[in-house]
Amino acid sequence: MARRFGFSALDGVLALLAAAAIAFALWRLDAATRPLVVERVTVGHVPASVYRPANEAAGPAVVIAHGFAGSRQLMQAFAVTLARNGYVAIAFDYAGHGRNPRPLAGSIVEEDGATRTLVAETRAVADAARALGDGRLALLGHSMASDIVVRAARALNEDAGAPVVAATIAVSMFSPAVTADEPENLLVVVGGLEAGLREEALRVLALAADGARVAEGTTVGDPAAGTGRRVVFAEGVEHVGVLYARETLAETVAWLDATFGIARTEPIFVDRRGPLILLLLAGIVVSARPLSRLLPRVAPAPIGAGLPWRRLWIALLVPAIATPLVLRLVPTQVLPVLVADYLAAHFLLYGLIAAACLVVIRRRDRSAARAIPVDRRRLALALAATIAFFFVAIVWPLDTFVTSFVPGRERIWLVALMLVGTLPFFLADEWATRGPGAARLGYPAAKLAFVLSLALAVALDFERLFFLVIIVPVIAAFLLVYGLFSRFLYGATGHPLVAGVANAVAFAWALGVTFPLLAS
Repeated sequence: MARRFGFSALDGVLALLAAAAIAFALWRLDAATRPLVVERVTVGHVPASVYRPANEAAGPAVVIAHGFAGSRQLMQAFAVTLARNGYVAIAFDYAGHGRNPRPLAGSIVEEDGATRTLVAETRAVADAARALGDGRLALLGHSMASDIVVRAARALNEDAGAPVVAATIAVSMFSPAVTADEPENLLVVVGGLEAGLREEALRVLALAADGARVAEGTTVGDPAAGTGRRVVFAEGVEHVGVLYARETLAETVAWLDATFGIARTEPIFVDRRGPLILLLLAGIVVSARPLSRLLPRVAPAPIGAGLPWRRLWIALLVPAIATPLVLRLVPTQVLPVLVADYLAAHFLLYGLIAAACLVVIRRRDRSAARAIPVDRRRLALALAATIAFFFVAIVWPLDTFVTSFVPGRERIWLVALMLVGTLPFFLADEWATRGPGAARLGYPAAKLAFVLSLALAVALDFERLFFLVIIVPVIAAFLLVYGLFSRFLYGATGHPLVAGVANAVAFAWALGVTFPLLAS
């Protein structure tokens, strides 16, 4: 079989650039942790990682708690920054998240539900952390955990009858538990693009100033005396970017230094892994094109439905509208995983309806081309190589540097069930938008139709699906990246099945691994 595309000079240049970007990013990420001792421990059933300076006496301990659908890997910028500045940092996975084997018990929207579980785990880690450092303690939490650390600090101080928690740092905070006096010594850091949370942060700051309007960047009280409160906006970043912002990390260290009376003779070290992670992922994405050129050609001519716009719109519009309307009437909360069960159902029904539309279109299209022979051995080889690339180039880097992306035994079956949903969608989508005569821009239009379908689902049932509002941008980003992979794979192999299966596995994996596991 003759190849339509070969390994060009451009592919060689891209391969070299990708290799250089990946090597540099990995080198710098490793260099950040080289002066540290990083130890994995378990506190009861809670998995945690302890970061400490290799050649210094133990300093104050800082417990670091992640937000909803996060993990301790997501908080590494804080852990590395704090440990490189002499603190003992302890990051951990909440129940239902990361490597924690226990599902999250209780309602996530009620204070007496999951909140109680999360506070109890925070307190357990905090108790263990005091023995790991010099006895002094601070708590830090992001998003969902900002409320949890506020409550945990208050509970720990009340139980001890003294300020055991010397400082509380709340990133992207929203907590109804904050009062004018509690928690003592509070730093709030919010992304400059988080408009609603900026207002909430200023309200919390005004509480400590007897209701007076106080600007961002102002410190009320004295952190050294345990009475400080400060609000900082990290400009130009949002809910996740705030975790990597230089201003966030520098303000955190400065607040703790002021609290514990630590005077420095050298500048504060700030971990800059955010840009390095972006460089690493960019290198991986770029490498996909030259690597795809090494895949075998599966068919002598490109395969696919090849639908022009006059036919493609049916396969896009019908499932996009029908899927949320049908699922509005069907119970989808059947799995112990928040929101992901609905997404799997949406993928499944959308894909089945789209496939049915393709069957109808094909039957009405009397000019349908004859079947093109496919080399099944080459198809299997292309599939195996693509899946291997996913595990080596996607799963490992994300799990190591971004967030927990390797499932425990309790999640493997979830990935399999998610695949039942994602496979019909991606196979139908790839087939509809590929082939000779396929509509120009049909592929991105199909992905946009799916995102709009999710938006319609949220509008129809906001109370049940409001968490989708948070993750729709992430889904859109995934569709963009894997859309590039799909283009490379189809151009190299000529068969939509390769990219369809690969994307289905990738999305099923992400849904089954990252969403919180709930107690049934």
